[in-house]
Amino acid sequence: MSSYPKGLPTGTTPPAAEPDSPTENLRNDAFLKTGALQDAILNSANFSSIATDEKGVIQIFNVGAERMLGYAAADVLNKITPAEISDPQEVIARAAELSLELGTTIAPGFEALVFKASRGIEDIYQLTYIRKDGSRFPAVVSVTALRNVHDHNGIIGYLLIGTDNTLRKQAEAEQEKLDQLLRDQNIELENAKAVAEKANLAKSDFLSSMSHELRSPLNAILGFAQLIESDTPPPTTSQKASIDQILHAGWFLLELINDILDLAVVESGRLSLSLEAVSLPEVLIECKAMIEPQALKRGISMTFPKFETSCFIRADRTRLKQVLINLLSNAIKYNRNGGTVVVDCDRNGSHRLRISVRDTGAGLSPEMLAQLFQAFNRLGKEASGEEGTGIGLVVSKRLVELMEGSIGAESAVGAGSLFWIELGAADDPHAHFIQSASPAIPATSGSADTRPRLLLYIEDNPANLKLIEQLIARRPDLRLLTAQNGTDGISLAHGYLPDVILMDINLPGISGIEAMRIIRLDPATAHIPIVAVSANAIPSDIEKGIEAGFFRYLTKPIKVAEFTETLNVALAFAESGTDPSTQGSQANLG
Repeated sequence: MSSYPKGLPTGTTPPAAEPDSPTENLRNDAFLKTGALQDAILNSANFSSIATDEKGVIQIFNVGAERMLGYAAADVLNKITPAEISDPQEVIARAAELSLELGTTIAPGFEALVFKASRGIEDIYQLTYIRKDGSRFPAVVSVTALRNVHDHNGIIGYLLIGTDNTLRKQAEAEQEKLDQLLRDQNIELENAKAVAEKANLAKSDFLSSMSHELRSPLNAILGFAQLIESDTPPPTTSQKASIDQILHAGWFLLELINDILDLAVVESGRLSLSLEAVSLPEVLIECKAMIEPQALKRGISMTFPKFETSCFIRADRTRLKQVLINLLSNAIKYNRNGGTVVVDCDRNGSHRLRISVRDTGAGLSPEMLAQLFQAFNRLGKEASGEEGTGIGLVVSKRLVELMEGSIGAESAVGAGSLFWIELGAADDPHAHFIQSASPAIPATSGSADTRPRLLLYIEDNPANLKLIEQLIARRPDLRLLTAQNGTDGISLAHGYLPDVILMDINLPGISGIEAMRIIRLDPATAHIPIVAVSANAIPSDIEKGIEAGFFRYLTKPIKVAEFTETLNVALAFAESGTDPSTQGSQANLG
């Protein structure tokens, strides 16, 4: 076997070997395989193989290159460089990018296509090829320098292997269109959401404004009707019947206005709640006192749970009462005469409490149950003669959810209904106080003034009032005044000029922040240090309270030692006008 194997480079002498020896056979097999590989590359229609000499003139133009570019090999061999079948603007841009990247000037021609490969740097890039008919297609091109086998550093040419990137580009373009469509749809959704939120806010603002506007004439109607009712001489029987109708309709209208106002405030997101440990037995006693007269009128008996030990629930006290009153009122309103209402409280797991209200009314069908908690939907009770707005349950649901709880109902026609709310259980806020309080709490040291100093505590939660009352009872140097709303607190501040004021934030009526601002506006009370005592314990609430002007901001549940220290600092400030504290601008007792 002395002939050259197919594919052996011209001018190459095969290695010497004994004719027909095993070594020669192995080498010839290798050369034959190499030739087969070369044939496969040169004849492949799946990718273009373009080989050039060291100057870039095309020497090999395979079948794949012919198919992709539309040229016959004879059209380009020894005539042009690959740069002449590439997009000239892209070649110029590539030269500029490489010049900037490598810090040298690169000519915008074939040199730009092979510059990295000539330096031994792996180079794969995207380029647009131009076919013979002038059409274009994107290609991914891999460039390799061909080196002399005897002188590895000597470049004898370049091999450019390209694949048609049209399908990938089309896929990318389709994906980009899809992405853009999604972006446009998201923008439309965001715009629609913004419009809806704006409309909802406008609706809530309108309802709130109208509710307030309606109160003024309604106040006059109810006020003068009551004056006539109690006038001397008393109204005749006929007049009294008319006055009763006016008052009945007026009070119902006021209830409707209050419901609408509540719904507007809740839906606007402007409602502020104070979640704290609330004594459930105390709240239920208050609810019973408020609702029992309504039940007695219809002969409905009410049963409330008996608590052997203290039971606290995490809620906003005022809003919890509002929800329970609504459920109890409905249980009476839609009950039968002589029926019963049973209130139960069960622990659901270790961290949740469920309060349920069961009645013996007509019950609800599955279809009606599905429509509960829809605004203004009275489930067909409009013709029952029972007055209502259909708003109460909606407001109750939103309030319970704002208190991090849940609400639901169970019912069957003829078997009455059961409504329940579930909220987080809370520890007794007094427990820590009872365990940690010392027999007596020291007053501010170094005070020569033995005059009892006056402390005003403005708080609507009876449990918190009792706690502070017990705490201050251990201080012979202090007297305590209390108020359960901001308006009364302002009056007491003006009338008694206390040395220090403790202020809850979430008060019925005006908030603690508003009450503080009013007290600050009066020169007679502007100097009094006001300490916030609030369950609003997140950093933004504390920062907001300090910025509003509170002397200190304490969070519930209180810690006795820190409370005492803050109180002593406030008393010292009230006495001397200077702050002896070196612990910053707040004491956080949460």
